[in-house]
Amino acid sequence: MNRIALAGNPNVGKSTLFNALTGLRQHTGNWAGKTVATAQGEYHWQGEDYQLIDLPGTYSLAAHSQEEAVARDFIRSGQADGVVVVCDATCLERNLILVLQVLELTGRVLVCVNLMDEAERLGIAVDLPALSQRLGVSVVGVSAGRETGLDALRDAVAELVRTDAAAAPERAPQERVGLAERYAAQVVRSENAQRRRRQQRLDRLLTSKSTGIPLMLLLFGLVVWLTVAGANLPSALLTQLFAQIGNTLDAWLSPAPAWLRGLLLDGVYRVTAWVVAVMLPPMAIFFPLFTLLEDLGYLPRVAFVMDHAFQKAKTCGKQCLTMCMSLGCNACGVTGCRIIDSPRERLIAILTSSLVPCNGKFPTLIALITLFFVGGRGGLLASAEGAALLLGTLVLGVMGTLACSRLLSATVLKGMPSSFALELPPFRKPRVGQVIVRSMLDRTLFVLGRAVSVAAPAGAVIWLTANLTIGDASLLAHCTGFLDPFARWFGLDGVILMAFLLGWPANEIVLPVMLMAYLSTGSLVEFDDLAALGQLLGQQGWTWLTAACTMLFSLFHWPCSTTCLTIYKETGSVKWTALSVALPTALGLGLCLCLTAAARLLGLA
Repeated sequence: MNRIALAGNPNVGKSTLFNALTGLRQHTGNWAGKTVATAQGEYHWQGEDYQLIDLPGTYSLAAHSQEEAVARDFIRSGQADGVVVVCDATCLERNLILVLQVLELTGRVLVCVNLMDEAERLGIAVDLPALSQRLGVSVVGVSAGRETGLDALRDAVAELVRTDAAAAPERAPQERVGLAERYAAQVVRSENAQRRRRQQRLDRLLTSKSTGIPLMLLLFGLVVWLTVAGANLPSALLTQLFAQIGNTLDAWLSPAPAWLRGLLLDGVYRVTAWVVAVMLPPMAIFFPLFTLLEDLGYLPRVAFVMDHAFQKAKTCGKQCLTMCMSLGCNACGVTGCRIIDSPRERLIAILTSSLVPCNGKFPTLIALITLFFVGGRGGLLASAEGAALLLGTLVLGVMGTLACSRLLSATVLKGMPSSFALELPPFRKPRVGQVIVRSMLDRTLFVLGRAVSVAAPAGAVIWLTANLTIGDASLLAHCTGFLDPFARWFGLDGVILMAFLLGWPANEIVLPVMLMAYLSTGSLVEFDDLAALGQLLGQQGWTWLTAACTMLFSLFHWPCSTTCLTIYKETGSVKWTALSVALPTALGLGLCLCLTAAARLLGLA
């Protein structure tokens, strides 16, 4: 099989081209001994089989990061029969620097100028034959998103593996920049200045401090509202479906002892089904919306706006992107930290990934906001108030992330923030179908699979604590009683604290476990009626202070089991994983203690 390496700068459409060529015949994995992900796929063309190796996106082969080292070493090793360097037709000059570097490592190079449709839309024309003549290698123009020019590219790849050319002599870095600038000036012609000016005005609007941050908050508030509102119906439908399946399983298990049926159905099955029903719909909405913003080209503008704040915290501005990913799932935010080159800054981003609320915390936050701070009122005004309070909670999470990042960079992870090149790609029309597939397979199902693998055994533990009795009380009641004096110092009670402990597998089950303990039932309890839920909590002594402290602790406490497992896999260290648990927990307890003390001192509670 012919092995072809696919190289290129970030945001040149390399992954889109890879997907268009290989279809579903692909898989992902890590390079041996590294945490840099790579994708490999196959395609068949004119009687030949080709294996496509998607190298990490990189601006240079100078090996300043793991990604650059992986790409350089693979090309230099000679394992590939040819290298296809993907360039962006809208900013060819910068891309040509990498082309010249690759040509110095191997002569078997094919240049693929992608995004020709975008260049045409922006009034940019590229003279491909002239570029080919100057570089001394074949040049093919494609539009991978529209799948145009792919056959010509396949033909050129087939010709590439049959040629044997020598590498170019090594050049000095200034020399390369000058040559790329000269080639680009000779082969690129720009015409539509009005369209470029329109994009520049839009960039100024989205990246200005005065308008960029309000627009960012408004947009993310809209995404959160769509996620929460859109997930209600599918979550209810999934709950009904799992209830019907549970009835069928109950009939099948009728000959089994009562304790075994309770353990399997009310414990393992019910908790797992609850996690799937509550977790899947929000993720299935949030991740496609987030990926659409990424595909549109908006997220790099967010990183640009937030870069100054993260520089003040002595960390990397790219952490803003991983923080945005954590809004959907903290585990995805942890894996997203691979985009940060500096090991120190990558570790800071990993350790603070759980300080912004994920989808799993939204049900608890929304319920408490509605009951205790909006007053259970309906209507547009109440909905706007609730959305504003939820957005304020997100902002508090961002402030906590910046504060803890600064603390880490001043103590256990001292250092200066590194500089990085932040590209603002042109705005592109999102490929909706591809976005949905990619977000569902790469993010939603990945996170859900890890959550289910932990939820099943956790369901058994929860059932056992609620049904095993010591004396005249359940093990759960003994645990909540033991924790109660300690929890009161922080405006909570023993049931609330125990619910967070048992909710470690997934934040979605914290409120149901809480209700199970209050009502002394043997399985999870769901309240469809918010008024009845508010009445129950009031009977248990809840006040606005209890709700506020519960919200604070829900925002800042230990990461869920899926996130902890991901942190351990990314860092390979028990010490750093333990610190990622201790840091948000200490912050949450400290804020709850301060709020409780202030409220009691002022006579507000």
